[in-house]
This record gives sequence, C-alpha cells and structure tokens, in this order.
Amino acid sequence: MKTVGIIGGIGPESTVDYYKSIIAVYREQKRDGSYPSIIINSIDVNRMLQMAAANELPKLVEYLANEIERLERAGADFGIMAANTPHIVFDEICKKVALPLISIVEAACDFASSVGLQKLGLFGTRFTMEGEFYATIFRKRQMALVVPDKNERDFIHDKYMNELLKGMFFPETRSQLLKIAGRMLEREQIQGLILAGTELPLILDNQAGAQVPLLDTTRIHVNAVVQKLLY
Repeated sequence: MKTVGIIGGIGPESTVDYYKSIIAVYREQKRDGSYPSIIINSIDVNRMLQMAAANELPKLVEYLANEIERLERAGADFGIMAANTPHIVFDEICKKVALPLISIVEAACDFASSVGLQKLGLFGTRFTMEGEFYATIFRKRQMALVVPDKNERDFIHDKYMNELLKGMFFPETRSQLLKIAGRMLEREQIQGLILAGTELPLILDNQAGAQVPLLDTTRIHVNAVVQKLLY
C-alpha cells in the first residue's frame, strides 16, 4: 500500500477535512474494508503566512522543503500541501525535495479542463488571488482566470485570515462571498469559480445560492490523492 504524506495545519480545519475526505473517497473506491495509509505533518500556519506576507519566499521554500523531507523520512511515498497559498513556491520546493508532490493547482486545472470550463473566477487569500501561480498553469491550457476587484479581494482576504482560518463560518460572510461571485459573473461572464483556499469549501459547502459552478479544490485534490494511492 502507498502512503500519502500531508503538510497540514495550514489551516487546521481544512486539514481535518482533507483527512476525513481522503478516507471517505478511498473507501468508496476500495470496498474491501481497508483504510488508506496517511502521515500528517501539522505545521504552523502563522509562520508560513508571515513569510508569504513579507515576501520572504526563499525562507518559505526552505521551511516547507524541510517539513516535506520529514514526511519522506517518516515513510511517505508521495506528498501534498493541504492548502493553496504555499503553492506560490511549489516549483521551487519540487527542485529541493525528492518526494513526489501532487499540485492542487495542476489538479484544479485538469478538472476544469475535463468539464470544459474556459473562463473561471478565483477566490483565495490575497497571495493566491494576486499571485501568478494559478494563472500561469491555466494559461498553458488556454484557459482564462479572473480575480475579484481590489475591494472584493480585501474583503475575501480579511475574512479568510480573521474568520475562516480560525474555524469561524458566519452566514453573513457566506452571503457576501456569493454576492461577489454573482458580480463577477455579471462583469466577466465567468463559467465557474475556483475555491482556491481550502477553508472556502467549508463556508461555501454546497451549490445553494451560487449562480456559477463552484470548484472545490480540496475535493479535487483529494480525488487526485486517492487515484495515486490506488493506482
């Protein structure tokens, strides 16, 4: 049996969701009563975000690479980072570690392409919405990404940092997020919305009220993990 190593804690709520989801999807596909082999290295989300906010990307690469190497030493066959934001340095990390990693961005792009979506909105932290790491991957497939305007990005980032990462999910925040998605549909004619923050599916937990399809990057990533575990 293969073992997946997870860099978790970024944040804790979504790591719990990853763990439960990998088990659920695995057992749906392998009905012999077995469970997947999972190793979790739960790191400090605040330390990671401070490095990202200060644009200390070489330090962030070193930090995450060291934590991934701990997963390898613990016996993982491949790994993931259970968050979107650290993928700002995904390529640099891959150059430093031997453990194969599954990118949440590549998995999201594969899924969007498979269902024929060509123009998508992007929600996430400011680092994700204003970074190039999603746009670069999607451009290679001739797919367009649209981000919210500055005020909307500020709102999403603030709620992400001060509510979602702390496990706080309020109806009024959910309502405002859906309104932003609706405005993006009207302004940009997006065909879907990528929830490129693994806490976002925890507040936008179904399609109710959404005017466009919501792409849950956690579930997409989990499905890619289970495929790797089984095949």
